[in-house]
Amino acid sequence: MMAHSQAARKRPNILFILTDQQRHDSLGYAGNAQVETPHFDALARDGVNFPNGFCPFPVCTPSRYSLLTGLYVHQHGGWSNKCTLAPHLPTFPRSLQAAGYHTRAIGKMHFTPTYLDAGFDALELCEQDGDGRFDDDYHRELRAHGLADLLDIQDQRKEFRDRAPQEYWDAFGAQVSDLPEEWHSTTWIGDRSLRALESWDESGGNLLMASFVKPHHPFDPPASWAAMYDPDDIDILPGWTDEIPPYDRSSQGYFPNDKLTEDSVRRATAFYYATISHIDHHVGRLIAKLKERGLYDETLIVFTSDHGEYLGFHHLLLKSGPMYDPLLRVPLLMKFPANRDAGTSRDTLSSNVDIAPTILKQCGIEPPAAMCGLDLADPKAERPNLFFSAMGQRFASRSRTHKLLLHRNAAQNAFFDLQNDPLELDNLYDDSAQRDLIVEHRNAIADWLMFGAPTPLVLDENAPQIEGHGAGDSGHRAEMLNYFEEQFARGKC
Repeated sequence: MMAHSQAARKRPNILFILTDQQRHDSLGYAGNAQVETPHFDALARDGVNFPNGFCPFPVCTPSRYSLLTGLYVHQHGGWSNKCTLAPHLPTFPRSLQAAGYHTRAIGKMHFTPTYLDAGFDALELCEQDGDGRFDDDYHRELRAHGLADLLDIQDQRKEFRDRAPQEYWDAFGAQVSDLPEEWHSTTWIGDRSLRALESWDESGGNLLMASFVKPHHPFDPPASWAAMYDPDDIDILPGWTDEIPPYDRSSQGYFPNDKLTEDSVRRATAFYYATISHIDHHVGRLIAKLKERGLYDETLIVFTSDHGEYLGFHHLLLKSGPMYDPLLRVPLLMKFPANRDAGTSRDTLSSNVDIAPTILKQCGIEPPAAMCGLDLADPKAERPNLFFSAMGQRFASRSRTHKLLLHRNAAQNAFFDLQNDPLELDNLYDDSAQRDLIVEHRNAIADWLMFGAPTPLVLDENAPQIEGHGAGDSGHRAEMLNYFEEQFARGKC
C-alpha cells in the first residue's frame, strides 16, 4: 500500500464526466441560450473547449470502448451494444492502475459482462440496456426500496415496450420520471460520485469516471426539473425539416419519424434540456467538493459524451440513422491542471479516441503504442480528416469543409459541402463537379481502415470481471425480471 501511494504521489487527479447521447450544442457555453448549464459553463471558463469534438461511432458501447482504448471500433472489435472489450487491449484506466492510481467508475458503463475488468479497481453501476440492469447496484437498491424505473424499462426492453401505453408513444418517450428525485439515476450517480471524491487521497493519483445515463432516452427528468422548461417557449434546433428528406427515409426510427411534429420535437427538447440541467446541478456539486478539499486546481477534468442526438434534425429523433453532425458531434471540455489555458477554445478536429492518450500524457505516462489518438494538450495537434463507422457497414470521412457518407446500399451514399450547406441538406454525391473530392475522401477511408485490419465482433460473457459482484447470476437476473414484471402488472408505469 505504501508503494502504491508513493507511486501516485504528486500526479494529477482525474475526474472524467461522461454523459450519454448529448449534442454538442445543448449547453450554454456552446451558444445555446435556452438551456441552463451554469456549472458546465463555469467549467468551460476554467478549461479548454474543443467545439470540433466528435465521437468515432454513434452508438453507446462501441464509442465507450474507443474512449477507454484510444482505438477505433474496427480495431477493438466492439461493433454493437452487446460486445466485449478484449482483455489484452490496453485502456487508459488500466495504464493508470499499473502506475499506482486508484481507479473507480460510477454509473453507466455498458459492458458485457456487466462488471468487465477494464482497469477499474471498483465499479458502482447504474445500467440501462440489456441484462446490465438486472446485475447492477442501482437496480438492486431500487428493488430493496420497493421501487422500479418502469418508464425506463419500457423504453429499453422490447418485452415491455411492446406493452407500453399510448401515452408513451404520443410523447415520444418524453415523460416525467416515475421515480422520486432522490432515486432518479442522475441523482444516484451524482450522490455516489460525491462520496467517491470525499474519499480521494489528497496526495493525488485518483481517477473517477462519473458516467451519467442521461440525457439518453427516455427523456424522463424528475418532476421538479421537468417543470423547468415550457415546450411552448422552446426553439427547435437548426436542421428541422417539414418532412424526412428522400435519402433519409430508410431510417425507420425508434419512434416513427414520420409522425414527428414541431410540437412533439419541442416537448422532447424541453425534457432533454431538463435532464441536462439536472446533470449540471450534480456536476456543480462535484466541482464544489473538489474546491472545498483544495483539489480543484490540480485535477484534470474531462467532459464529453459517447454520441449525439438528432432532436428533430432532418425530421429524425434519437439516433441509429445517417451519420449527420448532430449525431457525431459531442461536447468536449478539458480543464487541465493549474487551469492551464483557461477559457480558451481550440478548433482541432478532435475525436474521442484522443482522450485516452491525452489523459495518460497529463499523468506522465507514455500511451501504449496501439493508441492512435492525438495529444489534445498540444495546441498544434491536428488532423486533416475525421473518420467514423456505424452498424451496418457504414463509414464516413469529414474534413473541415466536406463530408462523405458511405453505405453498403450505394443509393444512400451522400456528400456534403459543409461550408455552404452546414445542415447537410443538399446531397452532392451524384454531382460530377464533386467527383475528385469524393474520390479523395473515399481513398482516405480506405487508408484509415487499413490502419488496423477490421476485427470481427468480440463477445465473451465469461471475460474477466472485477471481484466482489454476482453479475451474470442467472437466478438473480430471473428474480429481477420477475420483479419488473410484477411492478409493471400493477400499473405503476
